[in-house]
Order: sequence, then structure tokens, then C-alpha cells
Amino acid sequence: MTPEPMTLASIFTLLFSAVLINNVIFARFLGICPYLGVSNSIDTASGMAMAVVFVMTLCAIVTWPIQMYVLNPLHLEYLQTIVFILVIASLVQFVELFMRKYAKGLFDALGIYLPLITTNCAVLGIAILCIKLNYNLLQSILFSFASAAGFGVALIIFAGIRERFEVTDVPSAMRGAAIGLITAGILAMAFTGFAGW
Repeated sequence: MTPEPMTLASIFTLLFSAVLINNVIFARFLGICPYLGVSNSIDTASGMAMAVVFVMTLCAIVTWPIQMYVLNPLHLEYLQTIVFILVIASLVQFVELFMRKYAKGLFDALGIYLPLITTNCAVLGIAILCIKLNYNLLQSILFSFASAAGFGVALIIFAGIRERFEVTDVPSAMRGAAIGLITAGILAMAFTGFAGW
């Protein structure tokens, strides 16, 4: 069975859905740790968002062919999670070494965020989801890019709100993690509005 050709409308639907409707944080609940841990300032959130967009998109380019041309033909689908984790960790290390040598400015801008991506479950989750949804390579790349962009949008919005809390008079019982978790819940409810709920 040959897949249907992608139209401009289907590409737009895929991108819009991955960024807003099925947001990786609010709808799929992946990447919660960096969402709560790296959202103290817009600068750190932006750095993490850029790094995730780059690595998640590159991950789709590498993991899809491995699944289709190595794991599936050899009937090794049960090794998918282990292989993808190794690929993601290797990819992050390779990208870090390459950027340190050839793109020093970008490496300095991303700083410690590249190694943190290795433990970001959103990268692994989206790579596996591309296979589960039976996407072709182009769809996988677009879906991964849009999912990472959705992660970045959610992270930057949350970081902006958390920065605002630093200069706002928040009741003492609500300071810190309490107001952060309540805000994350309200943002999740707001994003469900894109799904028409």
C-alpha cells in the first residue's frame, strides 16, 4: 500500500496539530522535566528550545531509516527503544563535538542544553511516535520539527510567566513550585482549547 502524497493542506494540518493541538508537553505529557526545570528565564528556555528543535529534527532523519531499513527487515523491532536511545545519545554527542569545533558561537549559545537533551524523553517519544503513526520520512521530519517547535513555544511561554512571578507579589504559600505547577496546569487547559474541548 503506497502512502498518499502530501498536499499543502496536509502539511499545514500536521504542523499546526503538532505545535498546538497535540503539543508534546500538554497533550502527550513528554518533556515535563525540562519544562519545569529549565523554565526559570526566557534566555535559558530559548536555548533549550533551539537545541531541542535541532536535535529532534536530526533524530527523525536518523532513526526513521534505521527503523525501516535495519530493524524492520531483520525483524528486530523489539530493540527499537534501546537502539533509539543509543542513537539519540550518540547523535547529541556528535552534534556537541561538531559544534564545539566548527560552530563555536552556536555551541556557546546552547551551552549545557545539548547534553540535557539526551535525557529528554520527548526526543525519544517523538521518534517512536513517528514509527507508530506510520509516517514516511518527510512526515517524520515535519512532525518532529513541529513537535519540537511546540515544546519551545510552551517552554518560552511558561518561562515568561515565571519571570513575571519574580516581580509580582505572590502569597508566600504559593511561591516556588506551587505557583509553577498551578500555572503549568492552567496553560495545559488553555492549550486544550485548540483541540475544541
